[in-house]
Amino acid sequence: MILVVGGAGYIGSHLVKELVKSQDVVVLDNLSTGHSWAVNTRAIFVQGDLGDPTTVQYIFDTYKIEAVLHFAACSLVGESVINPLKYYENNVVATLNLLKMMKQYQINKFIFSSTAATYGMPNVDDIDEETPTHPINPYGQSKLMVEQILADFAHSYGLKYVVLRYFNVAGADETAEIGESHDPETHLIPIILQHLGGQRDYISVFGTDYDTPDGTCIRDYIHITDLANAHLLALEALLENRIATATYNLGNGDGYSVKQIIETCEQITGKKANVQNVERRSGDPAKLVANADKIYAELGWKAQLDIQDIIKSAWRWHKKHF
Repeated sequence: MILVVGGAGYIGSHLVKELVKSQDVVVLDNLSTGHSWAVNTRAIFVQGDLGDPTTVQYIFDTYKIEAVLHFAACSLVGESVINPLKYYENNVVATLNLLKMMKQYQINKFIFSSTAATYGMPNVDDIDEETPTHPINPYGQSKLMVEQILADFAHSYGLKYVVLRYFNVAGADETAEIGESHDPETHLIPIILQHLGGQRDYISVFGTDYDTPDGTCIRDYIHITDLANAHLLALEALLENRIATATYNLGNGDGYSVKQIIETCEQITGKKANVQNVERRSGDPAKLVANADKIYAELGWKAQLDIQDIIKSAWRWHKKHF
């Protein structure tokens, strides 16, 4: 059986929907940002907090867990700057408690949901796994801390793990049964679609004077289904003992500017956006694009869905649920 921590959230729920096709799954989620309706009915759902050792111990006592996938994290950059204590307690201390319990129960296979925020503001256009990590906020720092803990546990206790550093995840399951639903919403594509769907009066573009072709920030977007498939391949490799430790970037390898994303959303929805240009946000790099060659070489994974697929699926979800 596989334990998915944070399996009621946006990314975790999409992974669970695919994982139940081949594995028995138990989900642990406190529903602070996740939704019980997003958990696939074929999975066992335990509502509880990762920071509560009693809950984690109950799961390990009750179910024969082979591996753990960890998605439960606070992930708002701005909030992490305002309230770093929350981020270090939830993202680092709670994860350390989980790893301690795994060690006690001799469970040694772990997949960690990390982030491109560990790179900070790299001075390269093509970010691979060897790019130096210099996070510029407590969110990115908390994720990097866990990566360092995993390396130490691997060295001392034989933990086998895969770290997956996400770039910008977007889109929805092809059936539109589950999708991206945050409160508050902070991600660009759903914000644009909320506006075009009548839920917001305008879209703010933070900075139009970056050193990019159209002056707006460029980001790498990956479809949630492609992301879930990468986790399945990583889990399979761990369970079959084909890899011991690995860190992989997950992205398309293509960059799209904020203006390009807005224009694509307008094209797909047939609606015109009301755009307000405002000042830059502190700490926003001009360009972040992934090099995901390593995971292709080692696990055969490559993103299959492009920006059109991403936005079309997100719009189907939005129209169905809002």
